[in-house]
Amino acid sequence: MLEQYIVKDGKRMRYGYTTGSCAAAAAKAAAIMALMGKPIKDIEINTPKGWNLALKIETWKIEGTTACCTIKKDGGDDPDNTHGILVGAAVELTDSPGVLLKGGKGVGIVTKPGLQVPPGEPAINPVPRAMIQKEVLEVLPEGKGAIITIFVPEGEAIAKKTFNPRLGILGGISILGTTGIVEPMSEEAFKESLALELKMAVQEGLDQVILVPGNHGRDLAYEHYGFSKDKVIKTSNFVGFMLEKCTEYGIKKVLMIGHIGKFVKLAGGIFHTHSKVADSRIEILAGNLALLGAPQSLIKELFNCVTTEAALTLIEENGYESLYAMLCTKAEQKCMQHVYESMEVGIIMFSMDKRILGIGPNGKKLLEAFAYA
Repeated sequence: MLEQYIVKDGKRMRYGYTTGSCAAAAAKAAAIMALMGKPIKDIEINTPKGWNLALKIETWKIEGTTACCTIKKDGGDDPDNTHGILVGAAVELTDSPGVLLKGGKGVGIVTKPGLQVPPGEPAINPVPRAMIQKEVLEVLPEGKGAIITIFVPEGEAIAKKTFNPRLGILGGISILGTTGIVEPMSEEAFKESLALELKMAVQEGLDQVILVPGNHGRDLAYEHYGFSKDKVIKTSNFVGFMLEKCTEYGIKKVLMIGHIGKFVKLAGGIFHTHSKVADSRIEILAGNLALLGAPQSLIKELFNCVTTEAALTLIEENGYESLYAMLCTKAEQKCMQHVYESMEVGIIMFSMDKRILGIGPNGKKLLEAFAYA
C-alpha cells in the first residue's frame, strides 16, 4: 500500500499506483528471480513522478531461466475497475542483449488506428513500456536479454466494464499511466483544488492565465511556447467550471491549449469533457466537415473511426485540414458564450504527437499578448 496522501476539500485521500507501475514491478521482480533462481518478497521501482514504490510480490513461479510473478493494483482512494486486480509478468532470460515486450492473457490487443499504440500490438502504452524496459535492463547482467510477457488474469472480464471494446482494444485491459501514480479524484474535491490553484494565481497578481486539461497540454505550454509555470493551470475535464471560476476571479484573458479529442467537444458546446458525460467527438467533426462540403462517403467513413486521432488521418488524407481552424474558432465562440462574453478566450488544439493542428483568431492574438506579458 502506498502511504502518500493529499488533502482535498478537507478530506485526506490516499494515492495509488497504475497498472503500468504494477507491470514494471512484476517484470523487474520476475527478471531478478529468473537470474537468482529463487523467490523474492517485494520489489522497488522508480516512477516518472519521481516517487519510489516498494511493492509486494503476490504470487510467483520459477522454472529454469524463466520466472513469473504478480503485483496487486492499488487505486488508493480513487478505485476504478482495475483496483485490486493482479498484474503479472513472465520473464524468459536470453543470451541476446535487449528486451522484447509481449502481451499475454488479459492484455488487450489494439485493432484500430488512432491510439498511442499501433494496431496489432498489445495495449501497453508508451510510458509503461519505457518503465518496464528501464526496470528490467537495470537488473540484467551484460550480455543477457529478456523476453517479457505482461499478463492480467482477470483482464478479459474487467475490460468489458471499460471503454476498450469501443476503442477496438480486444481481449483485455490496457496497461496505462503517465506518471506511474494514481491521484485520488473525488470530483467535487478535485474541482475545488483546481479552483484553489487558480485563485492563488490571481492573488499573486495574474489577470490572464493558460488553461490546459492535463499533462500533455501543460508540457506543450512549457516546451513549445515557453510559458512560465505560474501561468499554467489545469482544468482536467471541468472546462466550464474553470471558465466560470475565471470569471468569478476577474480574469480577462484565457488561452486554452488542449488535445483535439477534448477540445472538439467545446466546439459543440460541451464543457464537461469526460466521455462518460458526453462523447460527440465524431458527430461534431462530421457536422463541420459537412459544412466544408465534404462528400457523404467521407462522412460515413469518419464514423468508422473509434478515436479522434484516427479521424485526423482520414481528414488530412482528404485535404480538409481547414477543419481545425473552424473548430478552434467555434470553440472560442462557445467558451465566451458560456461566460457571457466576460473574458477573451483563445483556443489552441494539438494532436497526440504534439503537432499544433489549429489556432483560433483569439488564440493568435493571445499568444502574442502572453508572449510579451
